[in-house]
Amino acid sequence: MEDDRETSPLLLALSGTFVVLVGLDLVSDYLEGGTGAHLTLEAILLAISGLVFGRGIQQLRQARQKIQSLKNDVEQLSEEKEKWQGETHQLLAGLSVKIENQFAYWQLTPAETEVGFLLLKGFSLKEIAGIRNTKLKTVQQQSQSIYQKTGLASRSELAAFFLEDLLPPCAD
Repeated sequence: MEDDRETSPLLLALSGTFVVLVGLDLVSDYLEGGTGAHLTLEAILLAISGLVFGRGIQQLRQARQKIQSLKNDVEQLSEEKEKWQGETHQLLAGLSVKIENQFAYWQLTPAETEVGFLLLKGFSLKEIAGIRNTKLKTVQQQSQSIYQKTGLASRSELAAFFLEDLLPPCAD
């Protein structure tokens, strides 16, 4: 969205041209012996057009400074985002390894491990069957096997098992 108060480059060029032309006319009239009232009127016109031109230059300079400031902010935010993503990626990779190690400790099969990860990601049993190209009944049996081997009763308990140590304790 463009601010109506900002000066467009075309308006600035026209204003500058007008200042130059009025100035040349004023000098020309003065050299040709123009009257005081005429010269005063042109001097006032020159002063006003000069002020308009100067204000346009000032607005252009401010706009450029603002653009540069915004570019710097975007760069800084991009750097912070990359840093955060890197840290998060490392943490998630570490968590993934810990979950996989726990699945191995529980002696889950590779298929059960895959289903376990998909359960933790929040997919429904039907979605897991579609992702793995298996029957819904197979995924149901694998999830029941996971719960039996882990001693947990549900997907919620499975997720809580891994999240419990990541979250701060509840205030009693």
